[in-house]
Amino acid sequence: MGSPVVLLDVDGVLNPFERPDRGFQRHRCSPNGVTFKLWLNPVHGPWLLDLVESTGAELAWASYWCDNANVWISPRIGLPELPFVPIPRFPGITEGRTLGAWKARHVAAWTEGRPFVWFEDEPDATDCIAAEPDVAEHLLVEIDPVTGLTADHIETAATWLRALSR
Repeated sequence: MGSPVVLLDVDGVLNPFERPDRGFQRHRCSPNGVTFKLWLNPVHGPWLLDLVESTGAELAWASYWCDNANVWISPRIGLPELPFVPIPRFPGITEGRTLGAWKARHVAAWTEGRPFVWFEDEPDATDCIAAEPDVAEHLLVEIDPVTGLTADHIETAATWLRALSR
């Protein structure tokens, strides 16, 4: 089965669409020559590291940022370099596909039967990941993209991961 994985999205999760509180700081990032303005909270890194250390899980990116998250996000919130789900650019909405379904397909394949928690803001990701064949036991923690990741989300994940290990 392998140790569980905690999967992180960036936009809408670590980078909310608005600045929810004063703990978030503005950063400019330019992956692949495209400049983005991000709201990042340096408390997220310690929260996530404590989560995985206390539950025996591993941390990985599940975001279109892929390895760019290691360059532009990790150092700003205090995370080490992390493995990432290789999610190719979304081809557009065709044949009824959605962004949540596209990401779910790649997340399910990458986890290879390992249990996982996924912090994600795509509204249909829960249904999409559950519909993937052979997907492992998982918890999708739905994040409001306006407020981003909160302490309550971390506690929800911790409770689930601790129950999983029993």
